[in-house]
Amino acid sequence: MPASSNLVRRGLAVAAALPLLALAACGYGSEAKDDSPEQQVAAGAEKIDGLDSVRIGYFGNLTHATALVGKQKGFFQKELGATRAKYQVFNAGPSEIEALNSGSVDIGWIGPSPSINGYTRSEGKSLRIVSGSASGGVKLVVNPDKIKTLDDVKGKKIATPQLGNTQDVAFLNWIAGRGWKVDAQSGKGDVSVIRTDNKITPDAYKSGSIDGAWVPEPTASKLVSQGAKVLLDEADLWPDKKFVITNVIVSQKFLEEHPKAVEAVLKASVATNKWINANPEEAKAAANAQLKEDSGKALPAEVIDPAWKSIQFIDDPLASTLNTEADYAVKAGLLEKPKLDGIYDLTLLNKILKAQGASPVDDAGLGVE
Repeated sequence: MPASSNLVRRGLAVAAALPLLALAACGYGSEAKDDSPEQQVAAGAEKIDGLDSVRIGYFGNLTHATALVGKQKGFFQKELGATRAKYQVFNAGPSEIEALNSGSVDIGWIGPSPSINGYTRSEGKSLRIVSGSASGGVKLVVNPDKIKTLDDVKGKKIATPQLGNTQDVAFLNWIAGRGWKVDAQSGKGDVSVIRTDNKITPDAYKSGSIDGAWVPEPTASKLVSQGAKVLLDEADLWPDKKFVITNVIVSQKFLEEHPKAVEAVLKASVATNKWINANPEEAKAAANAQLKEDSGKALPAEVIDPAWKSIQFIDDPLASTLNTEADYAVKAGLLEKPKLDGIYDLTLLNKILKAQGASPVDDAGLGVE
């Protein structure tokens, strides 16, 4: 893709600075523990491609539950044989993209906006999306004393996780659809868009510094547990109530050099999603157990129960919705029209699905040639 069409506009230049701050604050991510019985290598197992390890990145939230459960129940280690599954937990998409680019992570679970930004800023050379993982799990939750209808959002202070992130772009698009005006860079206008880290959004709500938030789970349900109400589920804005919230990405270098290892991780991902959907309560408990291992704190029932119900775990990357989300960023003035041709390589995923008698998934014309 030509550099001129890749460059982020004036607004995204500000967004580009935020990832650098995130990187300075949290490095490439924290290394997760991998010494539980489920992570032990089976006797007689062999290494894949001679690799000692495969480094897997994910976020410590429920929309990344495929990774959480896959690790907790040993799905990844089982498929990787004697090649050790190593894990890093991230707080933000830009830091995971940086880790992928630096080679400290090989494959990762991540949202659509950082996938788009990582791909376009590298002129299509950094990553491929090789699978979907989850859909849904994003809500507009508000203070019911201040906001009772959608029209009441006008003039209020609503949080999103980060300038230019997936939820921020979706909220700006929703605002524009109602005919309201907001400057995407500053967040000022008919609605005040307050960019707030998900970790502190509950405290911001409790203090009254925000009137609501357009956020992913479990942050949305954390606010509800504090008395907020769900005003809108983003899934209701999409055809079939499905939109990509989590992809699986891999560095192009690793995919080219170690396709067998990527295939093993994808086999584990597909097996994990199948198990999650067949055993939702046990899977929810497994995800929560992994969250506790990673962060030291499990989610209470009043948070995880409603959050879990709003997320669909699927292998389809819902490629057409990623393209739509990119268009939203363009309309908001955060991105020049990106060239996303080649962002997907679903060859290995479709090979796995075919072997299981499942239907192939579509790349919406954005796959490798």
